[in-house]
Amino acid sequence: MNNVRPQLKLMNEEQVQEAHKNVLRVLSETGVRVDSPEILQMLEWKLGLKSQDRIIKFPPAVVEEAIKSAPKTIDVYDRRGEPKLKLGEDRLRFGVGVTALFYQNPVDETLDIFKRENFRDLVRLGSSLKHYDVISTVGIVRDVKEELGDMYGSLEHISNTTKPLVLLVSDENRFPDVLDMFEHLNGREVGDKPYVIPYFNPVSPLVMNAGTVDKMKVAIERGLPIIFSNYSMAGASTPLTPAGTLTLLMAELLAGLVISQTIKKGAQILLGMLPVYFDMRTMLNFYDPQSILISVACSEMMKFYGIPHCSTSGSGTGWGMDLIAADTYWMNTLALLLSNGHLAPFIGDSLGSKSISPTTFVHCHEIIDQALRIHNGFQLDDANSAVDEIFKVGPGKSFLNQPSTLKNYKTGYYVSGVYPRYSMEKWMDAGQPPARQVLRQKTQDLMASAPVLDEYAEFIAKGEEFIKQRFHDIL
Repeated sequence: MNNVRPQLKLMNEEQVQEAHKNVLRVLSETGVRVDSPEILQMLEWKLGLKSQDRIIKFPPAVVEEAIKSAPKTIDVYDRRGEPKLKLGEDRLRFGVGVTALFYQNPVDETLDIFKRENFRDLVRLGSSLKHYDVISTVGIVRDVKEELGDMYGSLEHISNTTKPLVLLVSDENRFPDVLDMFEHLNGREVGDKPYVIPYFNPVSPLVMNAGTVDKMKVAIERGLPIIFSNYSMAGASTPLTPAGTLTLLMAELLAGLVISQTIKKGAQILLGMLPVYFDMRTMLNFYDPQSILISVACSEMMKFYGIPHCSTSGSGTGWGMDLIAADTYWMNTLALLLSNGHLAPFIGDSLGSKSISPTTFVHCHEIIDQALRIHNGFQLDDANSAVDEIFKVGPGKSFLNQPSTLKNYKTGYYVSGVYPRYSMEKWMDAGQPPARQVLRQKTQDLMASAPVLDEYAEFIAKGEEFIKQRFHDIL
């Protein structure tokens, strides 16, 4: 086998070492603020360090030791205990989400508040599409009591898929309750063949907020792998230069790594960043092409450290699934597939990450399908080079009836699952449909046909009873 495969490389070894040196300097000279008294006390006691005004500085030796102790790969299972992913060793994997406040329907793309039924439908849709390996928390349920939005959303999350879950709980006080509910429904501890990966993020610049690090401790002590990822607004919460943003965000990530390994040596963690820019003229955040470069640089730093990488999905741009969103998704998907990314779990949102659209799930699945064909390359061996076949056919003749064509004509080129390959005449005969109209209809068809799990009704009934008993004072 002689597979030729494209690769994207941004930094050489000397530049990686330079970036690492800058990060160590920030952590040892500037430090980070830790807002949780319990975690700050733990760091001081276990690491023999002293803080001042909640700011703690990590010497290079402490950081290097945390890097050494973090696992190089993470095994992830589905809800039924079957192995699904080995993050850190596998190619980039994708997921849908995350935490939208509004839902953009696939019929006319109008917006409404995100409801419990939207959570259900989006999880089923994402679960039915083969290239989505994880299902993230797709929205914040807003048609129930605000204090219980995380509970009802998480109930629909676990009840409508068996795929691994990337879990975001907006109210840190509800995080243990969600995990308890999952164990109650699934009949085993979440840390036993883990299928839940909680997602946590600090507050830039350089603040380890109490809600994040306290939830990290809960998750790690229950045996769960975690994602620690940060979010920049370059020019506001991080320096405007790509190198400055990379340095500051990397410092936060390694601070999170130190905290995780201090909580428990060998704690499983993925590190990554969402390097977004901030437009001071419009007061909006957005993905810039340089965001993709920073993401690739982060993936290369994680390869240097030997730590699994969680990357951006390029989400948040566009006004739904439109040309603007397609630009960013294509750049991001292809760049990260050709570098060293391991998980991109947040596909689907738009309008500054406030809304989520099922049409984005479907179109981005097409992007991933095509990008994987580029990532996988092709075989350059005697059989595939077809020299003998070329000799047999000779100049001026056809390959239509030759073995390479007969064997590969169904799979040898890309066929869209959404957009028909119309000639101009067929497109006119079909009524000249806009591609967006075809996408909307395909999305509606996929949502209507998405399977319902056999255990759905049982899980919903047991979950609602669990919420009723635990939160009877709120209800």
